[in-house]
Amino acid sequence: MGVESDDTATRGPLGRLAAALHGPNTMGNSRRFWYLFGVVVLLFVFFPLYMLPSAVTNMSQYLSLVLLALSLAVVWGYTGVLSFGQVAFFGVAGYTYGIVAINVTGPLGTIAGLVVAVGIAALFAAILGYFMFYGGVSDVYVTILTLVVVLVLKTFLDQTAGDEWTIGEAALGGFNGMPGIPDLALGIGEPFLVFNDTVLFYAALLAVLVTYLGLRALLNSDYGRVMVAVREDEDRTEMLGYDVKRVKLTVFTFGGALAGLSGVLYVTYFNYISPSELSLTAASLPVIWVAVGGRKTLLGPIVATIFIERLGLFLSVNVGDWAFVINGLLLLVIVLLLPEGLLPGLRDLVSWIGDRRGDSDTDDTTDPTGEVIE
Repeated sequence: MGVESDDTATRGPLGRLAAALHGPNTMGNSRRFWYLFGVVVLLFVFFPLYMLPSAVTNMSQYLSLVLLALSLAVVWGYTGVLSFGQVAFFGVAGYTYGIVAINVTGPLGTIAGLVVAVGIAALFAAILGYFMFYGGVSDVYVTILTLVVVLVLKTFLDQTAGDEWTIGEAALGGFNGMPGIPDLALGIGEPFLVFNDTVLFYAALLAVLVTYLGLRALLNSDYGRVMVAVREDEDRTEMLGYDVKRVKLTVFTFGGALAGLSGVLYVTYFNYISPSELSLTAASLPVIWVAVGGRKTLLGPIVATIFIERLGLFLSVNVGDWAFVINGLLLLVIVLLLPEGLLPGLRDLVSWIGDRRGDSDTDDTTDPTGEVIE
């Protein structure tokens, strides 16, 4: 029997999957990267076995926020639209899930709440994006407008404390928030799986893993290349025949849906949501996560979100009121020293060390077409 050619192997399911996940638009295309990626995934899979329950529940929160960071990474990092509005979609989805899940009891109510919440978040993003992009709003004013939307929404929710703001059994609660939001559950009638504690951790981990791999495939596809082209040069992309406004609107809507999923997982973790989740500080956090991690990567925002949230918790426990000052100074130093982000900076450092040693097998070993060099 003859030796199977590379082209034939690529046509197989695993070959097609590998080809879809590799390309110049995502960091990590070498075998070494995927070995390390597999080790990290296994460490997360067994995380509840070697960590305290409190650490597991905290990690569930961090993983739900990773989805929020990824929603901004794809909108800002890969399409060039800086949006402070991700927490608006996050908050709208959280409140929507709470309203539906409280009024429709049982597991079907929570699943319906999840679907409706993500759909409402996507619809909200689509309507807002349509008026911004087709209305000719410039990039700078898109940033300002999304921040204004967040602050207006927070101000409105702060005023919803009266009985007239009770929807069925769900009271919006004003600045006190909406308590008693049910956990996600699966089943008909009686739940056979409730998404709390360890189950919620694995659900959030699975959501992050699927989202990351899905975004890798998207960004290395033809459509992903168009997204990057829009980020780099809108006018040239439009001259090539692409509808830049439609691309921006599509990505912005997708980012809203992903932020909505993050909001649902987050309120499931706390069983509570309040207008503070739409504050100015909350709106700036996703921008910080993405900027610190590296906005032109997917891994950077993931690592930065977990690192910054864990660091904030550690500092608040150990240094109290100085936590915000120290945390802010550390982030400022990182941004000044590594303007492209933490992970791109580390990648460049590893590449430099490899060049000094004469080692050509760096993390991103690809040829000019983005294919992996074996």
